[in-house]
Amino acid sequence: MALVTFSNPDYKDKTVYAVAGSHTETLLKLAKEHKVPVQFDCQDGECGHCVVRVTSIDKKQRMGYHLTDKEMTVLKELGKINQDQIDQLAVDDMPSEWRLACQMIVRDEDILVEF
Repeated sequence: MALVTFSNPDYKDKTVYAVAGSHTETLLKLAKEHKVPVQFDCQDGECGHCVVRVTSIDKKQRMGYHLTDKEMTVLKELGKINQDQIDQLAVDDMPSEWRLACQMIVRDEDILVEF
């Protein structure tokens, strides 16, 4: 089980349990199930409305899945990441802190999701 804390200055933080490792348990699906008001539109990684910042709660190195091709394209368009950062993430084998909630799969780690 993973603990996911959703945080936004306009809403009270909400921490929920997530089933880690499920290939269908995206951050957006988890947010919708727990009535967390993460913005979204297409739900397919094309529009960028569900962009979130994901960090480790306990300051450990995050595991996370790597960016999908859709995420790389949209996050670059939004100015959240650039090609140098994408290249560095691949070398360091690290996940990006900027993600699309509809694309990110929850892993077995406690995370803070800022939206």
